[in-house]
Amino acid sequence: MSSSTIRYTIPTIFQSFSGLVAAESTRNGGVSPEPYVSLNLGLYTEDDTENVKRNRQLLFNDLGIAEKQIAASYQVHGDEILLVESPGQMHGFDALITDKKGIFLSVKAADCTPILVFDPVKSAVAAIHAGWRGTVKSIALKTILEMQANFGTNPEDCLAYIGTCIDECDFEVDADVADHFSTEFKRWDAQKQKFLVDLKAANRQQLLESGLISTNIEVSSFSTIQHNDRYFSHRKEKGLTGRMLAIIGLEG
Repeated sequence: MSSSTIRYTIPTIFQSFSGLVAAESTRNGGVSPEPYVSLNLGLYTEDDTENVKRNRQLLFNDLGIAEKQIAASYQVHGDEILLVESPGQMHGFDALITDKKGIFLSVKAADCTPILVFDPVKSAVAAIHAGWRGTVKSIALKTILEMQANFGTNPEDCLAYIGTCIDECDFEVDADVADHFSTEFKRWDAQKQKFLVDLKAANRQQLLESGLISTNIEVSSFSTIQHNDRYFSHRKEKGLTGRMLAIIGLEG
């Protein structure tokens, strides 16, 4: 299969678990025209609705799941976390958790950081959308705490994937954003006269602080900007682009 038709990848850290569906979509293998070429999965973009529906059907068919099993939320770049009891479209949440089999949690992204978490002991999962605002609000850390409170999760049992997003070398910001991050996650670029912020590292540190083991965290080596032929980038494409999905859930 050529790279132009690969609709999703499965994080290595999740590949050995039978019954677990965990995937990150690419921008390829869909039906949407420019500027949403081609696997635009974003329900709230200005792409033709029928194109988006068809793209989602193509991906979900590949994964062996159905649209009616998907749980998602209109994301607001906050830190609200929803305990999902049934699938459907919600509003106002940037992280979803569940221990119900047959429900597949999803978050959309096109530069922000998607994070997937699996607790194989309690059979619980989480999907997190961590833009810079959500990262500053410690949404990854808070999600693990919610899994502990609701499912009795031991963070040391969890595995996590920090997905494809804008990398540090391209996330140029001014002081109004950089001031929210500690020095270990930002640097000043004198040539660009901008700060560069590392969202992957900041979210990885939150997972470590929550109790995850470092070897149980996989970080995507891809970048939405550097690998724009494979992933959508809101920043590089000046806001007119599609959305990827990161999905996780247990068959049942």
